[in-house]
Amino acid sequence: MSVTIGDSIKRWTAKRKTALVVEIIQGKTTVAEASRAYDLSPSEIEGWVDDAKRRMENALRANPLDIREQYEKQLKDLQEAYGDPRRGTGPRRADPRLDARRRPALRADNREA
Repeated sequence: MSVTIGDSIKRWTAKRKTALVVEIIQGKTTVAEASRAYDLSPSEIEGWVDDAKRRMENALRANPLDIREQYEKQLKDLQEAYGDPRRGTGPRRADPRLDARRRPALRADNREA
């Protein structure tokens, strides 16, 4: 690996993370190699790569979103996927018949209540 990062890293600064992510994107190293070399979990490094790709996409837009718009879009996407705990809503489902809360209540003799 040709990342110019010291072997005894105690703190991963943005500059060090960027250097590592660039090397991964350029194909000079892999997530697995970096994980072993720097004693980091692969999921942590993959998170850095995903964050970098997401931010690069925004930076290359003709009209980049500001930070607040990015946050609101990400929050909206997460709420649609997982629900909003503040409102007590669960994740959206493709078929409302699959939602147990909408099924009719059954009595002990298996008839609708």
